[in-house]
Amino acid sequence: MIAPAGSDSVVIMVEWELRPASLADVDAVAELRAVVLRADLERLGRYDEQRVRQRLRDGFVPAYTWVVEVGGAFAGCVALRPADDAHWLEHFYLSPRVQGSGLGTAVLREVLDRCDRDGTLVRLNVLRGSPARRLYERHGFTLTAEDRVDVFMVRAPPPLLSM
Repeated sequence: MIAPAGSDSVVIMVEWELRPASLADVDAVAELRAVVLRADLERLGRYDEQRVRQRLRDGFVPAYTWVVEVGGAFAGCVALRPADDAHWLEHFYLSPRVQGSGLGTAVLREVLDRCDRDGTLVRLNVLRGSPARRLYERHGFTLTAEDRVDVFMVRAPPPLLSM
């Protein structure tokens, strides 16, 4: 896929694809999580070198996870975990080398389109103060709750148009 130019950001055209994750991806994903979340977790006084990686390893479910590849190389991941009333968007991390290119918008659109086709509500949490919150808000997520560390958001699928 090629990331489309959007009106809300400067976009570098990037060829990318989503592939199903496997257990072999867990270390790369855990390492990326540690890199991507470090500044926000440090700002919140919650960064722990081992814990940040172990929490990912403990919750990694390849069946619900996709790896983002750019030019055939690992560039990130995203998970969509089913729950009773919604799907939880989790572990959405992109390598710093591709951040700001429009890839996050393109990947998020792809994942949300899948949920919209099924009429599925999507929930997520993002760290307080994270710039990722603006991305989610641009895609229709709204605040449902927050605590000292996390902001919880939800997005309903758009209504079906009748013809």
